[in-house]
Amino acid sequence: MNWHLARRTERMNPSSIREILKVTERPGIISLAGGLPSPEVFPVEAMREASAKVLRDTPVEALQYASSEGLPELREWVAGHLRQSGMRLDAAQVQITTGSQQGLDLVGKVLIDAGSRVAVESPTYLGAVQAFGVFEPEWTTVPCDDDGPLPAGLADARGARLLYVLPNFQNPSGRCISAGRREALVRAAREVALPLVEDNPYGDLWYDTPPPPPLAALWPEGVVYMGSFSKVLAPGLRLGYVVAPPQLGPKLLQAKQSADLHTPGFNQRMVLEVLRTGFLDTHLPAVRAAYKRQRDAMAEALKAHLPAGCRWEVPHGGMFFWVELPAGTDAARLLPHAVERGVAFVPGGAFYAEGGNPATMRLSFVTATPEQIDRGVRALADTLRAHL
Repeated sequence: MNWHLARRTERMNPSSIREILKVTERPGIISLAGGLPSPEVFPVEAMREASAKVLRDTPVEALQYASSEGLPELREWVAGHLRQSGMRLDAAQVQITTGSQQGLDLVGKVLIDAGSRVAVESPTYLGAVQAFGVFEPEWTTVPCDDDGPLPAGLADARGARLLYVLPNFQNPSGRCISAGRREALVRAAREVALPLVEDNPYGDLWYDTPPPPPLAALWPEGVVYMGSFSKVLAPGLRLGYVVAPPQLGPKLLQAKQSADLHTPGFNQRMVLEVLRTGFLDTHLPAVRAAYKRQRDAMAEALKAHLPAGCRWEVPHGGMFFWVELPAGTDAARLLPHAVERGVAFVPGGAFYAEGGNPATMRLSFVTATPEQIDRGVRALADTLRAHL
């Protein structure tokens, strides 16, 4: 049978990270590649107890179809949680999604036409490029420094459908936008009428000080805000949420109804039971403490082992180090040689919508022990010296 594929499938490409993760399954490979939370901090017992309670108290409701917007009580919890960060919103603006990745897909369906412009950071999250790319946009890259997008650069994004931005401990760069830069960014976006899509999967994973208030707190009517339970509880639950301005919410809801009707109600009820107990008040500090030890171990290993000419900043939260290699280095070509020495990473070129600096790499630290981090970085340094 000769199947005729839609034109948009030409923009559907495999995730380079997912392909690299296949390599990390080989015995003996130390993976500094995947952006996976550590299974050591999964709340297994809390979920076991919550599951039993849901099946005991509301079994029919949990196993039946549910509302597309999400469980009302969970939406109320999300709204209350976000108000603590300075956002002004009503629970009616919250929609529960099947992971925040679905939120990206819904935003793309509602806001992007073929040929319309979409602005992104440099570098930016690969999953957003994949989600938005299916809708055939023209990319506009906003110049960035270590503090995030440059407000003056938004003038060139005038007329774009949106600017996608990760203010807190960005994937892949690890940078966190300062309060002053956030205010300047919102002012610049207002001036050119550029809507913002704010993605915040890592904001609760701070190790030194909490991040500043979200962009959505500064400009509620101009920002779509997305969050996730994947990094604070477990990614297998596939629970995220979107907070949209009232005029946009109904179309996002219609897009979700056509995609999956609703996010699994059983999972929503389990998470709600866990949240109601105040579990995060003790769980998150424990997660932060564990990840901070691993972050510090990677900072020490990079300083001890990487050759001259490499540059990085120690992130104040999140899961990643972004390493700039000596000019002329191609991280993608280095990867197979690093794997031969027993370590894997993600080449940085994958994180640019329009192609970017190949002399970069993303290193994840949360799924490796301090000893593994040291051995992995040492092997990475040996690879670099052998091929510089």
